[in-house]
Amino acid sequence: MTEQALITTTVNLLQDNIQVSAYLAEPKESGSYPGVVVLQEIFGVNIHIREVTERIAKLGYVAIAPALFQRTAPGFETGYTPEDIETGRNYAMQTQASELLSDIQLAIDYLKNLPQVKKDGFGCIGFCFGGHVAYLAATLPDIKATASFYGAGITTRTPGGGAPTVSRTKEITGSLYAFFGREDTSIPAEQVDEIEAELEKYKIPHRVFRYDGADHGFFCDHRGSYNPKAAADAWEQVKQLFSQPN
Repeated sequence: MTEQALITTTVNLLQDNIQVSAYLAEPKESGSYPGVVVLQEIFGVNIHIREVTERIAKLGYVAIAPALFQRTAPGFETGYTPEDIETGRNYAMQTQASELLSDIQLAIDYLKNLPQVKKDGFGCIGFCFGGHVAYLAATLPDIKATASFYGAGITTRTPGGGAPTVSRTKEITGSLYAFFGREDTSIPAEQVDEIEAELEKYKIPHRVFRYDGADHGFFCDHRGSYNPKAAADAWEQVKQLFSQPN
């Protein structure tokens, strides 16, 4: 597949008194393209998330990455030091599921208003914190294909408190692929099994991938835990997922 030349920009999504910054990447060539929402790690819409957004757009999608910490930390982005992790976790703990879903819907609605974006279903991909949020986002009617990468806590909590996110599995209306590393101590194997069991229970079209030797963050080539083999296979699975008709 020939990669598309891109246009990239930062846009502001407006809703009531909330302004959410988002990174937008789209093919330069005119056409009609599906839309994909990219959900950040705890490190903000940083270089890794921008690169993923561009990588998806090069395949022939209009991709948007909303800043999920906009309410508490506008413009936040950081690296991967222990101090960065502590800061990012603090911001993640301040998020609320309802607000996250509202911001993701805001990003979807922005895409819907672009003339070059198809309106009949959207994709979603998220990593780390965003992997958990992607599982939530899969409950939105507009989301037809979700790729959730190493989302910790799906079976034990939800942003802002309440029943664990896995309890909303029955609300998922599209397909969901979930990706985990077997060496990821933040997501025990039994939690992965529980997620898979719930997806099977409610007959959600899904695949769950478990990678030997892969740790948390295995897809990110800016982290020491990057695993090229697992990342390459996962990317092929994502391309297959997003290429499926709605």
